[in-house]
Amino acid sequence: MGRRARSCPHVAAPAAVLLLLLLHLVLAPHAAAASDPPYTCGAGAPPNIPFCDTGLPIDRRVGDLIARMTVAEKISQLGDESPAVPRLGVPAYKWWSEALHGVSDHGRGVHLSGPLRAATSFPQVILTAASFNPHLWYRIGQVIGVEARAVYNNGQAEGLTFWAPNINVFRDPRWGRGQETPGEDPTVTGKYAAVFVRGVQGYGISGPVNSTDLEASACCKHFTAYDLENWKSVTRYVFDAKVTAQDLEDTYNPPFKSCVEDGHASGIMCSYNRVNGVPTCADYNLLSKTARQNWGFYGYITSDCDAVSIIHDAQGYAKTAEDAVADVLKAGMDVNCGSYVQQHGASALQQGKITEQDIDRALHNLFAVRMRLGLFNGDPRRNRFGNIGPDQVCSQEHQDLALQAAQEGIVLLKNDGAALPLSKSTVASLGVIGFNANDATRLLGNYFGPPCVTATPLQVLQGYVKDTRFAAGCNAAACNVTAIPEAVQVASSVDSVVLFMGLDQDQEREEVDRLDLTLPGQQQSLIESVANAAKKPVILVLLCGGPVDVSFAKTNPKIGAILWAGYPGEAGGMAIAQVLFGEHNPGGRLPVTWYPQDFTEVPMTDMRMRADPATGYPGRTYRFYRGQTVFDFGYGLSYSKYSHRFVASGTKPPSMSSIAGLKALEPTTTAAGAATYDVEAIGSEACERLKFPAVVRVQNHGPMDGKHPVLLFLRWPNATDGSGRPARQLIGFRSLHLRAMQAAHVEFEVSPCKHFSRASEDGRKVIDQGSHFVMVGEDDEFEMSFMA
Repeated sequence: MGRRARSCPHVAAPAAVLLLLLLHLVLAPHAAAASDPPYTCGAGAPPNIPFCDTGLPIDRRVGDLIARMTVAEKISQLGDESPAVPRLGVPAYKWWSEALHGVSDHGRGVHLSGPLRAATSFPQVILTAASFNPHLWYRIGQVIGVEARAVYNNGQAEGLTFWAPNINVFRDPRWGRGQETPGEDPTVTGKYAAVFVRGVQGYGISGPVNSTDLEASACCKHFTAYDLENWKSVTRYVFDAKVTAQDLEDTYNPPFKSCVEDGHASGIMCSYNRVNGVPTCADYNLLSKTARQNWGFYGYITSDCDAVSIIHDAQGYAKTAEDAVADVLKAGMDVNCGSYVQQHGASALQQGKITEQDIDRALHNLFAVRMRLGLFNGDPRRNRFGNIGPDQVCSQEHQDLALQAAQEGIVLLKNDGAALPLSKSTVASLGVIGFNANDATRLLGNYFGPPCVTATPLQVLQGYVKDTRFAAGCNAAACNVTAIPEAVQVASSVDSVVLFMGLDQDQEREEVDRLDLTLPGQQQSLIESVANAAKKPVILVLLCGGPVDVSFAKTNPKIGAILWAGYPGEAGGMAIAQVLFGEHNPGGRLPVTWYPQDFTEVPMTDMRMRADPATGYPGRTYRFYRGQTVFDFGYGLSYSKYSHRFVASGTKPPSMSSIAGLKALEPTTTAAGAATYDVEAIGSEACERLKFPAVVRVQNHGPMDGKHPVLLFLRWPNATDGSGRPARQLIGFRSLHLRAMQAAHVEFEVSPCKHFSRASEDGRKVIDQGSHFVMVGEDDEFEMSFMA
């Protein structure tokens, strides 16, 4: 956007923290309905009106409604604030609501200022992604869908269309909105998109869906190749992303394809930027051909806020306002966040630049979504989702899930000499240092709503260690005003020290990209001064969305452990304390590469994914980057030791000779001399027969029970031969809970047509002839030869 289950068992909180949480619950009470929710076709509606007849197909109902509207009424519906049509009994509707990691009041459609004043606030998405747990992601989506419908039923919403998730690939570590995404890997991002959307919309985690029945509507954004805010005066409003067909096919578009094909999203948002010269909201090939025709998208397409106006006003792509309106409607956009189309639609029609049919096409998609939400079926409280009431907002089950999400996402990056976990029995005094330790809002990231409960890390830790002493050390993440002597005094007087450092929303957010990857201001000086003064190696907790170069801390023996906690949401303070004191065994893995500071020499505007050794361009993300890292994608430690190995009896690649038609295929030889087979030529039947199981034995060698992500990669033996192959590619992942000393088998389905293929330079999917290696972590791998 622009401008503006199952409960997790956990150790009981200390009494002081329970009292604090109870206080917040008392201050955010649940109450009866604020007013009636808006809807159409209720009691008193004229009889025999087809658009109110729930027995008719939605397309016919929509057609009847549109046919009854005047041109002026039609144009009025093309903005995110769609006014009422009183003579037809159609209420006003607000398309813009937010639910990135919990129902939020940042948009126009939700009002958490009535009897319901809070909603469950989950960790920022980048931390949730670190769990590598699709079932958790789905459950979060489910909770958001339930709470969204509860707020609507309670009369505190004017829409049920939520503009989340953000599934742009986190291509550059400086991007201010990377925190909103599931990370840098297209497979992870696509899976997150699919299961989150399914949860929000009221679908099952997999399988067929009833596309005519939506609990709430999710919207995948920002389509496509959007990942720059404001870098060295280049803004998202005018940026022209130069993207190859190869990179579009295997990096930028796959998450959106998964969102549509697997998640059945009912909304897509086109982005501000241009792609290869064309504004995405004015790109017919992108919106109509790719999304609707190729992927089968069924839903509405919105612009980002004011994205239509900038096509004329900022980009100069359209010569007049009316041209801009025509460009987007003919491309396939349906609703403009903003009023530009409402203002200029009539003149565009009068000038012959659009037709009434163009308007009707957009309205058809818009009203179809509103009908799928049940908003033309009479009082929604008497329909399928009508029993979802205010008592289901901020329920204990939902709050437990927020805690579980924070616990599973936290990543242990360093733990020298078993510096963690701490012991309550041996830590008589605790020093808590850092600006991020005592500000609950900083736990929430961006696009958050009022949380059910809040407790800062400092407040929670005070319940663990009675003698807890605090010094902020810095004024904020900028750290341009310091109190280092005070922090040093605290550090030198206590048994153990925990520092809470990192970034905040002044450093990374919408419209703000970073210029550096190091910790801002005097943070490093503060950390090193405290570490030198402390009696034993200190613990460093990093609260940030994007990666930071903490090489100095990684190699400093006086810094015993490093935790990355992202922006952990309403339960983040508790989750961090439980990890610090061994009540939860960390198992998160980094969903992004952490680069060194010298990566900032790479222009953020260079959209190429693949390295170019001839020019020194290092490439991007773990799939293509050829430089040094601070921490790798998928890295994460635990208090336990785990091992992985393939089970030969369960891992059975198919015989190529047994699959009809494969041997008759002729390979194509690339300029680099590689023989490849076109996946489309292989055909769906052969691709299905090529699938095989890969079984992995995973064991927790103790000493603690733990949740453990198992990551399955494909490795090519010759990724540097100029073919554009990734060095490796994640092809599957699963999260397991294992008791100490427990072993379990995990089965992955490997599909060579999907997992062994790569994008050629022209965007076709091809499989290289020869060896492909399937790896589980760094422990074991097996080879499969394709057509060799």
